Amino acid sequence: MRRDGCHDAVQVGGKGDNGADVKATDPMGRRWVIQCKHRRAGWSGAAVGTPDLHVLNGTGRQLHGGDVIVLVTNGRFSAKCPPYAKSQRLHLVDRHLLGDWATGSRPLREILDRLPPPRKPHALP
Repeated sequence: MRRDGCHDAVQVGGKGDNGADVKATDPMGRRWVIQCKHRRAGWSGAAVGTPDLHVLNGTGRQLHGGDVIVLVTNGRFSAKCPPYAKSQRLHLVDRHLLGDWATGSRPLREILDRLPPPRKPHALP
């Protein structure tokens, strides 16, 4: 996220992270909340399922104040994840999309679809 211009990106994950591993603000002022799910066997391992999306959906905006809520995995998602993610305005990054992002050719904000509009700048007092 820092490479993508999010200078305030911080790793916040760990036990009790309430569904966030990374928080950041992009150059357009949008707040990102990212949850990461590692699969030991990668693509051939167990798929990330909707329970992980339910947790992220319940905390990403309400608790963490996110505008862009993302679940990233080095594996794959179950078949039920994409429809649920779309209905809740969540973003999924599987192993293939993660590989595209990792090449560094484009920031994640340009790879993902349906991002919310930039935040309006706040006037300083």
